[in-house]
Amino acid sequence: MNKVLISGICAAFLMGAEPVVAREAEDQTPSGKFLTATEVRPILDATKGNWVAVREYGGQDLVYFTHLLSWRCGLFDVHFSINGGEMQRFDIPECPPDIAQPNAIPDDATIYLSFELGSVQSIEVELLYDDLGADAATFERAAILLP
Repeated sequence: MNKVLISGICAAFLMGAEPVVAREAEDQTPSGKFLTATEVRPILDATKGNWVAVREYGGQDLVYFTHLLSWRCGLFDVHFSINGGEMQRFDIPECPPDIAQPNAIPDDATIYLSFELGSVQSIEVELLYDDLGADAATFERAAILLP
């Protein structure tokens, strides 16, 4: 495999959130455990409308990343922007391939971020897959607001 410096289209992915880093595309041999971009990309493509959600709770807007956490194996990075602001990295836990359910969300994982009630009007999400492919989507509050 070739070592690739993420630049060009993927540099836009990082939008100043962190320094550009050298990444190497990971082996894409299907594992049957959904550990690679090859395995998770079709699922994340089909469920793009569920990548994030907003919930009004306890006087705050809670932005949930649980769907992406469930399919995080096969991803290098998740970045997001609230209301067109600066891109930020959302930390995703590692996927230990040697356990029965590597996609299970660890008990100590951060699954949501809190914001002032009513302040989240749009969320842009950018994914960097472990094959160095990228995808992005923008969600308006009304489309992802939980009842």
